[in-house]
Amino acid sequence: MASTPESGPDPDDITTWITTTYPDTVVGEALNARFFSLDESHWPNFATIVTTDEHDMGNPSDLARQGVFRLNIGVGKETFERLVGSVVDPDYAELDRVMPHPVYAKQRWIAVLNPSRRTFDEVVKPLIAEAYERVARQRRRAPTG
Repeated sequence: MASTPESGPDPDDITTWITTTYPDTVVGEALNARFFSLDESHWPNFATIVTTDEHDMGNPSDLARQGVFRLNIGVGKETFERLVGSVVDPDYAELDRVMPHPVYAKQRWIAVLNPSRRTFDEVVKPLIAEAYERVARQRRRAPTG
């Protein structure tokens, strides 16, 4: 496990990228977390950023470390299986590593702590695009009114 965050985007940089790339994104903030959705009700989310372990049992990500945050992304079954389906006993506190979410892996959420610039650009951006499109597709199919 890396002991200090590698240079990469911080939560504000990631928020700016998401809201610039997907301008219809609604950002909700509560309990030391940011929720990225396409609906004012903030559900469903396609990504979240958390800066505290208060939402997890046992502090698996050790987010109390200075400057450490976790970016969570809801992906499809195929992507989840390809990226983390074979991961056994992940180190949830490891920085810059795509892993199953410590709580919501069964719902096919993945997580990465402090992605480096390279990981963000090459891995995370396409994952956020997939997650955004999954939620946007659900909204297009949902009945209105």
